[in-house]
Amino acid sequence: MVGRTILLAGLAVVVSSMLVLFSIPSGYFVAATFVSTSCMIAASVLIWHPRTRLKLKIVAVGAGLVSACLLYLVFFAGALALKALIPGYSAVSEGSIYSLIASPSNPLPLQVGVLLFDAVGYESFFRGVLQKHLQPKMGVAAAPTIALFDAMIHLATFNLIWVATTFVADLVWGLTYYFGRGFQASFTSHFIWDLAIFTIRPII
Repeated sequence: MVGRTILLAGLAVVVSSMLVLFSIPSGYFVAATFVSTSCMIAASVLIWHPRTRLKLKIVAVGAGLVSACLLYLVFFAGALALKALIPGYSAVSEGSIYSLIASPSNPLPLQVGVLLFDAVGYESFFRGVLQKHLQPKMGVAAAPTIALFDAMIHLATFNLIWVATTFVADLVWGLTYYFGRGFQASFTSHFIWDLAIFTIRPII
């Protein structure tokens, strides 16, 4: 009972922080992202109660790298499709996370820092807590379930493209977590994909 109470309390805090993140003026988005992802990390630590030092798993990191490359290709193809279907389409013009993070007003170290927190926070909570909690009962189906849940939270952005891309990315990271056997695989995929799509070679 205590474990479930802590889980629900952590979930409430995380969802609330995300709703605030999506509703505040865009000028505060980066700062609010640090706050929201910090809530995710704190909730994960309280629920996890980690007792052992994390050991680097080369195979898991490799799986994450492959996953990140495949996901980038999916988004690259998706961007081409959107540009073909919607003349003049631009990710920035949609007021998406691209324009909120990968802005010239945000120095590169700040961009990398917020992306690192983003990957650690989301993967520790959505995969390391929520998906891990559902996997014993649902197996691989836990991945799309958590992806759908996160996408539903993103409905608060009123940006359907952002909602759809959230589901696709979360699904890939959920499957990476499941088949890559843990946090290191999904974190590597998330962080490398973030760096690639926001700072190294943005898809606009």
